[in-house]
Amino acid sequence: MVGSALVRRLQQAGFEHFITATSSELDLRDQAQVRTFFEKHKPDYVFLAAAKVGGIVANNTYRAEFLYDNLMIESNVIDAAYRNGVEKLMFLGSSCIYPKMAPQPLKEEYLLTGLLEPTNEPYAIAKIAGIKLCDAYRAQYGSNFISVMPTNLYGPNDNYHPQNSHVLPALIRKFHEAKRDQLPFVTLWGSGSPLREFLHVDDLADACFFLMENYNEPGLVNIGVGHDLSILDLARLVQGIVGYEGTIENDLSKPDGTPRKLMDVSKLHQLGWQAKIDLETGIREVYEAVKDQL
Repeated sequence: MVGSALVRRLQQAGFEHFITATSSELDLRDQAQVRTFFEKHKPDYVFLAAAKVGGIVANNTYRAEFLYDNLMIESNVIDAAYRNGVEKLMFLGSSCIYPKMAPQPLKEEYLLTGLLEPTNEPYAIAKIAGIKLCDAYRAQYGSNFISVMPTNLYGPNDNYHPQNSHVLPALIRKFHEAKRDQLPFVTLWGSGSPLREFLHVDDLADACFFLMENYNEPGLVNIGVGHDLSILDLARLVQGIVGYEGTIENDLSKPDGTPRKLMDVSKLHQLGWQAKIDLETGIREVYEAVKDQL
């Protein structure tokens, strides 16, 4: 989802020479493969969007895979970028890097100030390591490697798998299937009270392009919209867009996750970028594009 959005944005800006590979063509967990790839293609700029990702259940179930795979991906790519003279690299992290009970909204300086959310701790630790790796290569070797932390994303090429999708595509699928099958209710995991922020992936790509041109510092930059809504309100929004007329029931046996994850985007705004796509418009466009495939 993120990679394709970045390519679309770069194409809009007139770029044509893309060096890409699918996971079947290049295993980023394999150091030898990554080094050979970089030595052959010698990229000038790298957007490191590759990661093993999933929702609460996947994060909590495959803890070793989420930690190992993500550590290997970022370590291999960042080191190969340094060894092959990459001019600039951008590492994409996740808002789950912040402590579970950090003050809201989440400022960049809250990193490593408290305990992480247990259900996605392995993924968060891997992403924190990626930020620190970029800063370490900058400090020791002078590499212009930067880190950005997107909030929750949605958009074209999202994952709608019933078991390992994130909350927004999962809700789109649930309400679509409930309408299609004329089910009396849709089950919502948890209480519905956690607050979440959602950014269209095309806005993310635009922000990444902007920062690649304008930001050259250690640390990290949050990318988000700066406002949030409850999971229950999100479910009601999706329900209305899909046109489902049944009820919503809560499954309180399922975890809520972090109570709130709102990004403080004042740093990004001060640099000169703001999101443009509002949530309802974005979800409507996404649903129209995918409803015949669900």
